[in-house]
Amino acid sequence: MTARKEEGRWAWRLTGFVTLCVYIFMFAPILATVILSFNASMFGGFPMTGFSLQWYAKLMNNEAVLSAFRTSLWIALVTAAVTTAIGVVTAFALVRFEFPGKQALSTLVILPALVPETILGVGLLVLIKAADQPRTMLLLVLGHIMLAVPYVVLIAQARMVGIRRVYEEAALSLGASRFASFREITLPLLIPAVVGGALLAFTISFDNTSASLFWRPAGVETMPTQILSMLKISISPEINALGTVMILVTVGIPLLGGLILQSLTRLKRRGEPKEETT
Repeated sequence: MTARKEEGRWAWRLTGFVTLCVYIFMFAPILATVILSFNASMFGGFPMTGFSLQWYAKLMNNEAVLSAFRTSLWIALVTAAVTTAIGVVTAFALVRFEFPGKQALSTLVILPALVPETILGVGLLVLIKAADQPRTMLLLVLGHIMLAVPYVVLIAQARMVGIRRVYEEAALSLGASRFASFREITLPLLIPAVVGGALLAFTISFDNTSASLFWRPAGVETMPTQILSMLKISISPEINALGTVMILVTVGIPLLGGLILQSLTRLKRRGEPKEETT
């Protein structure tokens, strides 16, 4: 019995050590990028020669970076808005209604999340080449929407399952239309999922690299593709500064979304009437 306990203890220690190594392997490059973005030297490496914000100042004056940021920002905003609307309506239909082809539709909606982005990018690129169609901004936005829709649908579905039908049925029995019932009853209860899905869709679009490489029009750069194009020239602290900005956006937005969801959940719980016990 003692030997088994000792083996179990060593197994947990080994698991913890391997987990620690994995985390170090994953996050050490990110930490190094952030630290080196403040390096005063133009050579992005250790040891650092001093602390400086000059590379962030150069980013603010780099028109190519600013243009790529504006492009990624408006694409991500459009993707988040359209994807959230499509995802919420699709999740509502899949959870609340029974219709022919429901399982096929559910599989089709989730499919882009199961296929690697590179394969989707190459496949769509081959398709538009076969159809003799140029790469346009509309195609790029539609591609980002296609990649983000599955995640919004899954989040909204998980929330829809927890919403009881009796609320909607009560509104319908009092004469409300299906749309009014959805707008006044279901949608307010879906707000945490709507906010979470929108922020996740924004992050997926803003940080997308592989699909944007295949679908973007000639001469158009997004933030990830701009970083790759800068890496082809040289590795400087300016790239580290740009990478740090990307980390702040892609990590900060989900964290902000989590705080918003927690706040909305707490407000909802406070607003619910307490059940009286007899």
